Amino acid sequence: MEIENGLDTGDNRPIFTVSELSQSLKRTVEEVYSHVRVRGEISRLTVARSGHMYLNLKDENAVLDGVCWKGVAGRLSVTPEEGLEVIVTGRLSTYPGRSSYQIVIEQVEVAGEGALLKLLEDRRKKLLMEGLFDEDRKKPLPFLPQVIGVVTSPTGAVIRDILHRLEDRFPRHVLVWPTNVQGDGAADTIAAAIAGFNRMKSDGAVPRPDVLIVARGGGSLEDLWAFNEEFVVRAVAASDIPLISAVGHETDTTLIDYAADRRAPTPTAAAEIAVPVKSDLIAKLADDGARLVRSMARNLEENARQITGLARGLTDPRRLAEEATQRLDDRSERLINAQKVYLDSLKSDVSRFAVGMISPAHQIAAKHGQLAAGVKAWQQVIKNFVTARSHDLERQKLKLEGGSYQRILDRGFALVRDGDGHPVISAAATEPGMPIALTFGDGEVGARVEGASAKKPIAKQSSPKKPKDDKQGTLL
Repeated sequence: MEIENGLDTGDNRPIFTVSELSQSLKRTVEEVYSHVRVRGEISRLTVARSGHMYLNLKDENAVLDGVCWKGVAGRLSVTPEEGLEVIVTGRLSTYPGRSSYQIVIEQVEVAGEGALLKLLEDRRKKLLMEGLFDEDRKKPLPFLPQVIGVVTSPTGAVIRDILHRLEDRFPRHVLVWPTNVQGDGAADTIAAAIAGFNRMKSDGAVPRPDVLIVARGGGSLEDLWAFNEEFVVRAVAASDIPLISAVGHETDTTLIDYAADRRAPTPTAAAEIAVPVKSDLIAKLADDGARLVRSMARNLEENARQITGLARGLTDPRRLAEEATQRLDDRSERLINAQKVYLDSLKSDVSRFAVGMISPAHQIAAKHGQLAAGVKAWQQVIKNFVTARSHDLERQKLKLEGGSYQRILDRGFALVRDGDGHPVISAAATEPGMPIALTFGDGEVGARVEGASAKKPIAKQSSPKKPKDDKQGTLL
């Protein structure tokens, strides 16, 4: 057996690359399973940023990957949800990047009516907990709307029934927003129609409806499923325009019936709820008008009788005016006289009070005299105080001058200082040749010590008290 390039050349079986084998498997799977229907429960549902939808279909024994491309996902009649049991239609394919196989979904159906009812009940409970069905958020319907918006199929019998009933009861302007009411994309068109009516301006070219009717004929649960989609229910609840739900027959119930402001058992009944009967209104207005005329006539007659009766008890108005004029003249004259008397009384009171009052000028003059006397007295007190203090200062001055060392010097004494200006208080503090300064009463002279210093200190003599000036020396 020959070996070439590390391969056993004795084996003639073909050798595939990984890509070749993956592509072969892909072609085989897609040819054999080009159209399959698979039943399973949705799990791990993910919507990518691109809009593509990825999920798993599982049962008790196996799991199958699934993908639904963006263009198909927007047209699905049933919106996939986590835990929902469905039947999907599509083709099997492989994904070589992970060596896995998957189903490319083209259609989604709910697996049986039981699953639909369970899904419907779960969705109803969820929206109920959010408060979308609360009665306090429902808006009242206008009594007589000018424009009625209808969301329905333009080709069905529903719109004809609504128009005929409106024509019979009270003709109004009707705006129809054409939508699909069944099949792929029906829920999207219904939600878009409701939102579109609400975006219309009141003063726009097309008048904004005063009330909306969402209508469809009867059908199975699957046929009416578009009206059970969550985003359709939310669009109904978010409508600012009062909305009437008229989907199916009287026994049919959809989720928008709970969110709508008013539910009608049939589309025809919705038209009856939206407008009153014109003939009934005309008859009622005529009856009310006649009753109003009769009531006004009775009131006028009763008022006329009362006026006539009151007129009998009244005197001549001219006589009443004359008496009132006379009383007015009398009261005027009495008022003038009373005014004069009152003013005279006030003048008398003022004169009486003025007698006992002191003139302000006299009061000011008296206060000026009192003030001048007080000023003079205070001036004398201050003068005496200053004189006494001056005498005290003079006596203190004489005492101070009598104790001054200058007076002692004037009596023949001298002050001795050394070369540094310090007082010399004893002979022992001197040395031969020491320069000294002698201060007399009339000046100062310099001197120098000669001879030996005294051995014995001279007895101290009583001297006058040392002055406060630290430059004063001992008096000799």
